Amino acid sequence: MNLAEVDASAWAELQGAAANPQSAFRYLNLCSVDAGGRPQARMVVLRRVDVGRRILEIHTDVRSPKWQEISVNPLVTLLGFGPQPKVQLRLQGSAELNGPASECATEAWSLLPRSTRSTYMGEPPGDDIGERPASEGSIADADGQAFFGVLIFRAETLDWFQLRHADNRRAVFAYDHLGALTSSRWVNP
Repeated sequence: MNLAEVDASAWAELQGAAANPQSAFRYLNLCSVDAGGRPQARMVVLRRVDVGRRILEIHTDVRSPKWQEISVNPLVTLLGFGPQPKVQLRLQGSAELNGPASECATEAWSLLPRSTRSTYMGEPPGDDIGERPASEGSIADADGQAFFGVLIFRAETLDWFQLRHADNRRAVFAYDHLGALTSSRWVNP
């Protein structure tokens, strides 16, 4: 593959992953930095991809530590690995947070199945559970929506790395603020 094909292939993998729960790239590692300057990493679910604008959409609880970290420092990294054909995608860029009252979050919420909405109806992420309440289903749908946010990640760079039996390959791509490819090059793995 040439550089243009590598770039197109990587973005096609991501776009396909947003619609396919079986895809390895459906679940990405989101890395941010906490208030103490320590890196934090957690798995997130890729919900939507806009290839032309190099945007990835992720849903999250606005009470989560990642929401707080990104509100202070929007520079994040997303990392994924596909076992076949042994490709790692590392995207660096910035995240825009869209809270519960935003048009973006309202629209995304309206498209979620009830089972997914229920994940936002509990206590804040990371809080002690203690004893479970007798009636867990008593929280209203609207209560969950109050904690639902959308993270829009805009890729600035893509570092593509393929493990091979011999002769690993690596390429780096850069994009402008509109998503246009500004540079691409092969680099030493």
